[in-house]
Amino acid sequence: MAMQVNNEAQVKFEKLAELDKKHFLHPSTPIKQHMEKGPGLIFTEGEGIYLKDVRGRKLIDSLSSLWNVNIGHGRSELGVAAMEQISKLGFSSTFAGNSHEPVIKLAQKVAEWTPGDLNTTFFTSGGSESNDTAFKTVRHYWKIKGQPNKTKIISRSLSYHGVAMGATSATGIEPFREFTTSLAQGFLYVDSSIKSLKAMIENEGAENIAAFISEPIQGSGGVNPPPEGYFEEVRKICDENDILFIADEVICGFGRTGENFGMNLFGVVPDIICMAKGISSGYAPIGGMVISDSIKNELMEHYDGNFWHGYTYSGHPMCAAVALKNLEIIENENMIQNVRDMGEELQKGLKYLEETHDMGNRRGVGLLGAIEFFKDLETKERYAEPVSAKVVAKALDRGLLGRSIVYGGQDTLAFAPPFCITKEEVETMISIIDDSIMEVKKEL
Repeated sequence: MAMQVNNEAQVKFEKLAELDKKHFLHPSTPIKQHMEKGPGLIFTEGEGIYLKDVRGRKLIDSLSSLWNVNIGHGRSELGVAAMEQISKLGFSSTFAGNSHEPVIKLAQKVAEWTPGDLNTTFFTSGGSESNDTAFKTVRHYWKIKGQPNKTKIISRSLSYHGVAMGATSATGIEPFREFTTSLAQGFLYVDSSIKSLKAMIENEGAENIAAFISEPIQGSGGVNPPPEGYFEEVRKICDENDILFIADEVICGFGRTGENFGMNLFGVVPDIICMAKGISSGYAPIGGMVISDSIKNELMEHYDGNFWHGYTYSGHPMCAAVALKNLEIIENENMIQNVRDMGEELQKGLKYLEETHDMGNRRGVGLLGAIEFFKDLETKERYAEPVSAKVVAKALDRGLLGRSIVYGGQDTLAFAPPFCITKEEVETMISIIDDSIMEVKKEL
């Protein structure tokens, strides 16, 4: 009977795989390779830190899918929240000053989470839209204040800010920009040093720079924390040069680092926070730009016209209701404390892997971490082929979904498991990676 079930599952997988190849263009996937091999996994359900595919395989989701399923898979409470809201009000526009209860309550809740005077949210459908909104807003801000030349945006090498036109243009990972010829103008890139930032401002002229944007800890660029004292100095430089400071908190926001927002780690309050992912733990597509009271007041004082920017789904009622329930779960279940506690376990595990396998450059905070592979630690010589990709393949055989980051000359394994992870599950995850590295090293 078991063999019959397995055969049926395989047949179902193959049928779905053929339809997938024929009709579905996948994001961030080689098209030719996908047409040849089809989908590797087709997921059907999830629970906690686990996902299950159509053939019955149960896998640890070590990156919370795309850094976003923070409360874990299978939380039916969010489905109930969505159903209840849809049954009352599936959609209504928030254009022209119209509103509804879920978005008002969510905006209030976000203001409780954010630092300083960041109290007003413009809602979007995700991180790319949030960053694009911020870029348009800061340029509008300086235009109405009589400084229309302040249009340039500075970002950091290896930063990731999304795939919309402005967000792609701000991204400091070159393959994302090289993909297209439709980049926006006015984006500049610096390395992660204060010297580089100061030189860029001097060369370009502060009178031409609208904003500086950065993730608190770079995610897709390899889980890179900033140099010590970096953001404290950036805040001073921005203030001295009338440059707005945008924090891209799409990954770090809502508890991933063990703080409400990643910038809290450095005691820095930005002018704008861009958010997405963690606000709904991926259960609904929603993001936002949060602005300070100071910016809001300036926008009101200097401009009487429309805020000529908006998405059909800005403040979608169902998404807002889901986000509210998600934040309620994080608060009621004290999940950020678990991020701190299990984050310590994760960092201990990464330290063990670093010392056992002589890899070097373990890094991270909270439930956000990475380890990097070098053939020679002293010279930083890389292996001919990325070891992290091989480790991910071995880990998959052992029941763990991993993330390898190899663009930009890297060879890095990244980790960002759901907030609900237990100590035993962290140990299992580290054990699987340990065994996978050992197997790869034997082959090397």
